[in-house]
Amino acid sequence: MKIGIVCYPTFGGSGVLATELGKALAQKGHLVHFITYQQPVRLGSFTPNILYHEVQVPTYPLFDYPPYETALASTMVDVIKNNDLDLLHVHYAIPHASAAYMAKQILKKEGKHIPVITTLHGTDITLVGRDKTYAPVVTFSINESDAITAVSENLKAETLSHFHIEKEIEVILNFVDVSRFNRKPIDAFRKVIAPNGERIFLHASNFRKIKRVQDVVQIFAEVNKQVPSKLLFVGDGPERSTAEDLSRELGVCDEIRFVGKQEQMEDILAIADLFLLTSEYESFGLAALEAMAAGVPVVSTNAGGLAEINIPGVTGFMSNVGDVHSMTAQALSILKDDATLQGYKERAAAHAKKYDIHYIVPQYEKLYERFL
Repeated sequence: MKIGIVCYPTFGGSGVLATELGKALAQKGHLVHFITYQQPVRLGSFTPNILYHEVQVPTYPLFDYPPYETALASTMVDVIKNNDLDLLHVHYAIPHASAAYMAKQILKKEGKHIPVITTLHGTDITLVGRDKTYAPVVTFSINESDAITAVSENLKAETLSHFHIEKEIEVILNFVDVSRFNRKPIDAFRKVIAPNGERIFLHASNFRKIKRVQDVVQIFAEVNKQVPSKLLFVGDGPERSTAEDLSRELGVCDEIRFVGKQEQMEDILAIADLFLLTSEYESFGLAALEAMAAGVPVVSTNAGGLAEINIPGVTGFMSNVGDVHSMTAQALSILKDDATLQGYKERAAAHAKKYDIHYIVPQYEKLYERFL
């Protein structure tokens, strides 16, 4: 198949899933064309069956805001025509679904039919999509898609409760390449971070308010009073300065490292002992699943789709949003001794195998084949 994939090229879950899906499809012999404004961060090394098309957005004095959606639709038309694509798979509704609809109508006038599959990922529905500024266009664009998928049962329910969707939403869960994350820790790396054998905490996100990174700092500060530990913050965003200020206020800044955005998460996860995810909402929690695949237990909130993957007492624990006291106690119960921690690590890794990429990608292929 010749497949066009439209996504955000960033570190967010939608971009990560779309990129990993495209790479997996290419490895299976499909020809994959990525269409976005810059090369996706997870695209990495050259793959023969993957092509990348950059969306160029011209700027003119007339425009206060460059018309990305129009440029995206035009690029879609060019790529589809010039490469005779079989279908278009757009990730994250805004603005990809509406741009795909526009491209589809342009091609229809020229006698070319292009099926459009829209995958909903989270904040495109639960946050941005609900805004009255976008809601009518989001609803229309989703309904005009040939197929709609969501990455969790929770996100499907959220979509149906807030939008008038006329078509079936199929749940195809997020996935992880277990083989990629199944790595032995680099001892030298761990000794640099934790020279005295301290436990290593990890949090990875885009540092938006919804991630509640200040809760991560508070949990760590409390645990560190009883169990010597280090904390790695991976990522960047608007709330990073808040976390830095709080770490100085609580006197743990010397035990915390902000390492910025990182592409090779498998190397970092390999040395971690516990992953903290304190979000107000996660449609699925891909970062948590990747942690489990690396054998890292997870202490998280019970928001959104996290309850679908984080099993209390098996892969880690869950608490209500903002319940720092409970999450602190849960973290301590996991880290109390080596045997207990090792048990959680092994169970987390075993659970992640249920979401291995080799089980999920065929579901997308089967969906594509319905429209060819």
